[in-house]
Amino acid sequence: MAQTWSALVTKWLEAGVIDADTAGRIREFESRHAPAATLGWPVMLALGFGGLLLGSGVLLFVSAHWDAMSPSTRFALVLAMVAVFHVAGAATVEHFPSLATTLHALGTVTLGAGIALAGQIFNLEEHWPAGVMMWAVGAGAAWLLRRDPAQLALVAILVPAWLVSEWTEYTRPWYSGDAFRVAACFTFLLALVYFTAEARDRTSTTRRVLMWIGGIALLPAAGAVSQNFASGFTGYGTPLPATQTLVTGIGWLIAIAVPLTIAVWIQRAKAWPILLAVAWTLVLVFIPRAGDAWWLYAWWCVGATALVTWGVLEAQSERINIGAVIFAATVLAFYFSHIMDKLGRSASLVGLGLLFLGGGWLLERTRRRLIARAKGAAS
Repeated sequence: MAQTWSALVTKWLEAGVIDADTAGRIREFESRHAPAATLGWPVMLALGFGGLLLGSGVLLFVSAHWDAMSPSTRFALVLAMVAVFHVAGAATVEHFPSLATTLHALGTVTLGAGIALAGQIFNLEEHWPAGVMMWAVGAGAAWLLRRDPAQLALVAILVPAWLVSEWTEYTRPWYSGDAFRVAACFTFLLALVYFTAEARDRTSTTRRVLMWIGGIALLPAAGAVSQNFASGFTGYGTPLPATQTLVTGIGWLIAIAVPLTIAVWIQRAKAWPILLAVAWTLVLVFIPRAGDAWWLYAWWCVGATALVTWGVLEAQSERINIGAVIFAATVLAFYFSHIMDKLGRSASLVGLGLLFLGGGWLLERTRRRLIARAKGAAS
């Protein structure tokens, strides 16, 4: 609400809804339980940008002097690089919690660099997904200890990154479209689960962090899942096609079960639309495509409309906005691929201008009306 509780109490007192004693008790209670003031965006921007510059500077310093160091000095520097940020975060947590959050996040980020550098120092057997797994375990431990949004964001990114990297490395010799399709669908569904995680009351920091991660990843993941990957076995003979079929089935089970499990954990009974999203995604990737079929664009419009409808029902304007973006991008892609090359140069430009002006106006008008309806349902 735009008005503060103090203004509301004054309004109720003047209207005779409450008496002076009740107003005094309300003010006393709210004063004792008032939340701490949140940081403004300039401070948050300074913390984020400062943390990025500090971490980049440390990594540049290490890389510049790496060749001149002995193996023991290198390992000591790696340990110090990871530990210093966490120690500094622990020292500042009482005086400036947001700075402590930034420093602890830098400590977890440098853990990934430390794992890679340690593998290089001791010439460990190369299996880079294992390094991502250890990084994700470290981030998970930091989140269990800290419970702050920065560590949660790292866990939400690193654990799926580990699963995708293990799958990519294992199936790389196959050179099969099925393997790429599994990874693309997993990424898309998980991004959608993250993006739709926020509740209507918007009081959960955990859900807000997941929503931002999913919102950033959703459009690139949508582009990946819409690719026409070649199917069938085209590998080098390792492994046999029967083994590939079994492993691909296990991959599909994980790609669907993990996003569904997370959705149920976050949304409980409200996670049922994710089942529809799974069905929509499977139709998109499994139905045979004869060239650049027009129905693919229609199917994307159906998905965008479903996301917008979900946003209206749940009073989430972010879903309405992203759905409108996907719908507009689909219409533009269809125009460029099916209509523009069939028209003359001038006619195609005129049509494109009309599409931007008329279609953009109609889409924006519809979007505003839907957001207003969603806000009315939330109030």
